[in-house]
Amino acid sequence: MNADKKQSEFLQWMPEILNALRALDGSGKPKEISLWIANKFELPDSVLEANTKTGVPRFYNQVAWARQYLVWEGLLDSSKRGTWSLTLEGEKTHLDTKSAKALFSKWVKIHAGERSKASIKSEEEVHENSEIIPSVVESAKSALLKRLKSVSPEGFERLMKYVVREMGFESVENTQFVKDHGIDGYGTLRVNEFITFRVIFQCKRYSSTPVSRSEVGDFRSAMIGRADKGIIFTTGRFSEDARREANREGAPAIELFDGEKLIDLLERYQIGVIPVSTFEINETFFAKFSNIV
Repeated sequence: MNADKKQSEFLQWMPEILNALRALDGSGKPKEISLWIANKFELPDSVLEANTKTGVPRFYNQVAWARQYLVWEGLLDSSKRGTWSLTLEGEKTHLDTKSAKALFSKWVKIHAGERSKASIKSEEEVHENSEIIPSVVESAKSALLKRLKSVSPEGFERLMKYVVREMGFESVENTQFVKDHGIDGYGTLRVNEFITFRVIFQCKRYSSTPVSRSEVGDFRSAMIGRADKGIIFTTGRFSEDARREANREGAPAIELFDGEKLIDLLERYQIGVIPVSTFEINETFFAKFSNIV
């Protein structure tokens, strides 16, 4: 894919985020919005699974950057809980490629001063190969994920054992680190006095290689006859085929926790993190006062 096409894709997602949110009644999670766009354009798995040079999922990163410009423009709310939503201005705004380009150029100038056309093109290329960290909170999440990936595979299994206990599981135990038939741990989840579920889990401390469809299928085979429910934890991500396999009709569903979802879980249960209070600068607010003489 050439540079010009990458740049046009980055700008193309700005109007599509607005369209997606309107279709979702004004709000949605990042994954919902990204998948809405992917389905509309019938993007193949090869596009959805492609990484940038820095190992960031390219398509989802492009959508995240596009969203950030819409926030600066006041078309989307700056959510603190991971939900994207339209503002009143965003609800009535319809962008095309030309207006998206103008919006992009405006905020490049606000943040970095006047730049030449060549510099603006370079800025688009930076977006293509860098991970968006729009806030202190997101930066902390990135650091936490990096820390998770630094533990040993055995340590990751023991950590997930701790996590499922914190979530209310009982009788949790790890299997041996060899000959576990794809099962890294067991646990019992008590719903009430009469109902319990036997759950097995698998842990994959991956950095860049996505968990494949075959790995999900093998885990399901190991689960049959041993448990009512299965969970796969990974510090990485799952291929699109793996996600489809996990929810294949007629087969026992398997819960998938990728790195992003796992970080949210640790934050919500305050496992391995110390809550702090901070703030980020609202550039949209200050922009109103920047040119007053």
